[in-house]
Amino acid sequence: MKIEVLGTGCSKCQALTEATKKAVAQKGIFAEIVKVEDIMKIMEYGVTSTPALVVDGKVVSSGKALSVEDVVALLEGGGSDTPKQGGCGCGGKC
Repeated sequence: MKIEVLGTGCSKCQALTEATKKAVAQKGIFAEIVKVEDIMKIMEYGVTSTPALVVDGKVVSSGKALSVEDVVALLEGGGSDTPKQGGCGCGGKC
């Protein structure tokens, strides 16, 4: 599993990195955790708000520092807390 933490190094980005490391250790998951601070690479994922969490190439969270429990839930469920973005601005509800 490859987990990328996208962010420019702000305190929320650092908090998400630490929460991710703790979640991986807590679950006993083998994962490569990579910090991505290059704004061009971040933009390639379509992320406009950091920090963001990417698991195996899929953005699963964007715009908030998650708790350890939140990261564990995302890793266990393979879900996402980031709504799909439609072209209309409804947040993916259309």
